[in-house]
Amino acid sequence: MLSKEDSRRLAQLERQLRRDDPDFCARMGGGNFSVPTPRPPLALFIVAAVIAVAAIVLGAVGWWIAAMIVAVWGVVTAIAAGYRLHKFRTR
Repeated sequence: MLSKEDSRRLAQLERQLRRDDPDFCARMGGGNFSVPTPRPPLALFIVAAVIAVAAIVLGAVGWWIAAMIVAVWGVVTAIAAGYRLHKFRTR
């Protein structure tokens, strides 16, 4: 376990190495280098599906205005998920 000072110094060295020799960092891609791995936005798609189900339930109950508002919210969430998926795949 590294101390806070050692962790800070290691992070500084990693940033400097990335700046100085990005090709080396790319070849050593298995290392951590404090870069989070990108993940597809699965959670946003699940949220959009739950919102769509809520809109359908509200429509079935007869609350049309609320159903339309929630449906728009679901569409916006699905668009955001699609946009993030597109950005994920272009990396």
